[in-house]
Amino acid sequence: MSKFGAYIKSASFGKTLLFAAGTVLAVVLIAFFSLSYYTRHGSGIPVPKLKGMNIDRAIQLLNEQGFEYKIDSAYIADQPPGTVIEQDPDPETNVKEGRVIYLTIVTTQAPMVSLPDMEQNNYREALATLANYGLKLGDTSYRSDIARDRVLEVRFGGKVIGPGTKLPKGSSVDLVLGDGQGASEVDIPDLLNQDLDAARFAIKGAGLTLGTVTYEGTITDSSNVIIVAQSPMPTDSASKTSIGTRINVTVSQGNATPLPSDEQN
Repeated sequence: MSKFGAYIKSASFGKTLLFAAGTVLAVVLIAFFSLSYYTRHGSGIPVPKLKGMNIDRAIQLLNEQGFEYKIDSAYIADQPPGTVIEQDPDPETNVKEGRVIYLTIVTTQAPMVSLPDMEQNNYREALATLANYGLKLGDTSYRSDIARDRVLEVRFGGKVIGPGTKLPKGSSVDLVLGDGQGASEVDIPDLLNQDLDAARFAIKGAGLTLGTVTYEGTITDSSNVIIVAQSPMPTDSASKTSIGTRINVTVSQGNATPLPSDEQN
């Protein structure tokens, strides 16, 4: 038998092996318990429930318990401003003292949105469009029109507003809808020599739609232009057109011809 084999079988080798195994085990246990102590494994402070709380009270509570915090905001129309609506980490989560708690609160000022173009939409299309833009439906009223539930006007605060008007998100707008009982045809208004604003008013009042506006000649002042041509034109053979027809106009630089009553005054 070799000397190495005899040494392996000796009592001295067995003691050495046991000592080495014990040393390794001791090192592993010391490292495990030291790491647990260092990281405070299994211990911590529970995060308080802050959702639904006013932000001032939430901050006071976090300060009292030694937490840091960061705040973001979002606008929600039916929630009181300053209310905590989200928190991270969740309530009752055990975290270390000094941990940053992320809060989302309801902002006090609504962002502005542009009114979409809803004229000629039906009622259901208008509802979906308003919801997509963060707006609400207020009152509805009806006016004579051949199309049932077609949007004829959008009003806010009692005034007619057009596409692109800036409104606070969450605002309610009123809709004027067609009653489906209007005449199928209306008189074509004579727009010649009227200024563009007056023409727009006459076209809308007749239940028609302003189409293409073509500028003729040199325009130096867009606020002083008059209608020099329109299509369709009222004639003896064609004095009426269908409701909603587009009236295309050509404008040129100039002032509107005053009405006879204006001349007398």
